Amino acid sequence: MKIVSYNVNGIKARLPRLLEYLGEQAPDVVCLQELKSSDETFPEAEIRAAGYGAVWHGQKAFNGVAVLARGIDPVERQRGLEGETEDDHSRYLEADVDGIVVASIYLPNGNPQPGPKFDYKLRWIERLAARARALLGEERPVVLAGDYNVIPNDDDTYSVPAMQDDALMQPASRAGFRGLVAQGWTDALRTRHPFGGVWTFWDYQAGAWQRDAGFRIDHLLLSPQAADRLADAGVDKAYRGREKASDHAPTWAVLRGQ
Repeated sequence: MKIVSYNVNGIKARLPRLLEYLGEQAPDVVCLQELKSSDETFPEAEIRAAGYGAVWHGQKAFNGVAVLARGIDPVERQRGLEGETEDDHSRYLEADVDGIVVASIYLPNGNPQPGPKFDYKLRWIERLAARARALLGEERPVVLAGDYNVIPNDDDTYSVPAMQDDALMQPASRAGFRGLVAQGWTDALRTRHPFGGVWTFWDYQAGAWQRDAGFRIDHLLLSPQAADRLADAGVDKAYRGREKASDHAPTWAVLRGQ
């Protein structure tokens, strides 16, 4: 089973690229982030025509997450995280897909820092950690896939000095991510590429793609039951170089069958 995390940076603008990817790679599950689409304008018909069922949690103009499954309809389990009743951002969606629990995550960026946006990011990580702990307690295969907006290690970025003041690489951001992993989750991409140097995001500015000036912020965390089935993990980097592509590349893990 190939499970993909893909921040599409606007599903309407990027729909041709998404359908292209589904047709060429035929992944089993795709967790989308940054839909920038309301629930009503989500392109369900086009995605279903491509052979995928879907559940989604949209928001007009920004945020938004979805879970797609090839040949079947995902069964929604939870949308949003507990802990802040006033939080109306569409950033978390959890579903059952063929015996695996999959969550699509769009963690807050947090810039500028310090400030309220960064404080919200750290609170959101704590709320995610609470949900993740509960999921571990179910003792099932679980994949937490998404754009975490955290660069976990120095070798996960093309330039430490360039990113040192960014919310993505602050000690508190990293500590939150590491605390999450320390619950018992396996960072799939890091496990398969332990020496870093693997990017999932390249900014549109300053020729970042052409210079390969990227960093790793898209992660798939696996529960012990899912990690036992990990066969491979990687980044479909070439899709970042296509015309009118997202600034993220599809990032994936392959789990062996039971």
